[in-house]
Amino acid sequence: MEQETTLDRITPLWDIFQLRRGHRFSTDDMACAWVAAATRPRATRLLDLGSGIGSVGLMTLAKLERPEATLTGLEAQEISFELALRTRAHNHLEERVRFFHGDLRDPEALPAEERFDLITGSPPYVPEGHGVLSPNSQRAHCRIELRGSIFDYAAAARRWAAPGARFVFVMAAKDPRTEDAPVAAGWTVLERVDWVFRWEQGPHIAVLVCARDEDGPHPSRVNRQVVVRGPDGEWTDAYMAFRADMGPGR
Repeated sequence: MEQETTLDRITPLWDIFQLRRGHRFSTDDMACAWVAAATRPRATRLLDLGSGIGSVGLMTLAKLERPEATLTGLEAQEISFELALRTRAHNHLEERVRFFHGDLRDPEALPAEERFDLITGSPPYVPEGHGVLSPNSQRAHCRIELRGSIFDYAAAARRWAAPGARFVFVMAAKDPRTEDAPVAAGWTVLERVDWVFRWEQGPHIAVLVCARDEDGPHPSRVNRQVVVRGPDGEWTDAYMAFRADMGPGR
């Protein structure tokens, strides 16, 4: 049976197809795109790993300053890949956006010569066997590490990174692998942005900006924080500014 979809605004100009009862784009995606576009605003070759329905890639592309910039997405789930293709066609982005159906752990998932100056990723956070596996396959793969972890994302980003590239990803803030994985793959962390959804709970997610080790010397690392709801339980001015900067979509 065909699953019901919705068509929702994700950027000031573009809409996105999503399953009504499946994985839908989130603040995590917006945070990753926001930081990625800010760190390489004039990038022209964008790669989104595990691109899902296309949310992170499209939001990043929309924020880049180069109108000739292109997006390549790589996604293993057939349902998400098909939704991304529908979104591309709906927004008439065939000349700027490509989606490949493949596993990011496969070195041949993209053409051998492909290299990118900005790479994004929003990997699943929960190791297999440690969380409740949703009966919805799309949701399950977006939450549980059924096709690899952040270590695989970092290695894939390294494989397709051009000289001077930046790798920007979002991950669970309190998971030590968030820091360990990029280092293991030959990345240097330049910036970490922790996102505090509720003041009393501390950081929930983190967005890291990484550069290839050999492209150094690198500037001193920057650590900063965005608080979504402050001690009073209200949205902060910083979060409201972030929402306004990202445009419609939530």
